[in-house]
Amino acid sequence: MRLLTRTLVAAALALAAVSASVHAPSPAYAAIGGSFTDNFDSFNTGRWHKADGWSNGSMFNVGWRADHVWTSGGVTGINLDTATCPGGCSGKPYASGEFRTNDLYSYGRFEVRMKAVKRSGTVTSFFTYTGPSDNQPWDEIDIEILGKNTTQMQTNYFTNGVGGHEKVINLGFDAAAGYHNYAFEWWNQGTINWFVDGRLVHQETGSRGPLPTRPQRIMANLWPGIGVDGWLGPFSYPGTPLTARYDSVTYTKY
Repeated sequence: MRLLTRTLVAAALALAAVSASVHAPSPAYAAIGGSFTDNFDSFNTGRWHKADGWSNGSMFNVGWRADHVWTSGGVTGINLDTATCPGGCSGKPYASGEFRTNDLYSYGRFEVRMKAVKRSGTVTSFFTYTGPSDNQPWDEIDIEILGKNTTQMQTNYFTNGVGGHEKVINLGFDAAAGYHNYAFEWWNQGTINWFVDGRLVHQETGSRGPLPTRPQRIMANLWPGIGVDGWLGPFSYPGTPLTARYDSVTYTKY
C-alpha cells in the first residue's frame, strides 16, 4: 500500500507539473529572487501570482480560481468550495486556490506561518517546485498537512521527477487550531532540514536519493483529492467553505 501511495502521489504531482508547463508565466520572466519577508499586508503582484481557470489533473478534484485566494488583515487565505470553475477546469466539482512566486529561488531557508484545514481528503501545502514551465526537470520540496490528521506534517522531495521520500512528523499540536511556523533549509552542501516552530524535526542528506539542485518557485495551495483515499482519506464537502490561512512567508538566501 505504501508503494501504491507513493506512485499515486508522484502521478498526481506529475499532472501538476504538466499543468504548470501550460499555464505558468514564460520562463523568460523568471528571475532568481533574493531574501524577503512578506507579512501579507497586501497581495504583492510583483512577487506572487494566482492560478486561474485550470485543474492540475485527475487526482486533484478541484479547479483553481484566482478569486479563491484573498488577502485581508495581514493574512492571505485560500477558500475551497463548490463554486463553478469555467474555462479549463475539466468539470471539477470544487474550486480552490493556489499562489506561487513570479521568481525562482535557490538555496536558503523557506518559512511559512500558516493555519491548516482539518478535513479528511484535503491537503494544505507550502512547497517549492520547478519543472517544464521553467525549462527545467521536475524538482520539489514539500511541507504538507493532511486534513485527515492535522497533528502531523508530511515532508517529501522530488529530484528529476523521482519522489517517494515521504516522512510523517508528529507535531505535538493541532495545525488547524492555530498558526505555527514551518520551515525547511535547503543547503548546497547536500542537506535539507525541516523545522516546526524553530525545532529541527527531519533531515535528508541524499542517502535515500539525490536532493534537488535547481532553483524553484515558492508555492502554496489547498486541494481535495480523488482516487487517493489510501493517502488522504475520503473527502466530503461540509456545506460551508474550507479556508487555509497564511500569515507570512520568509525566504532567506544562503
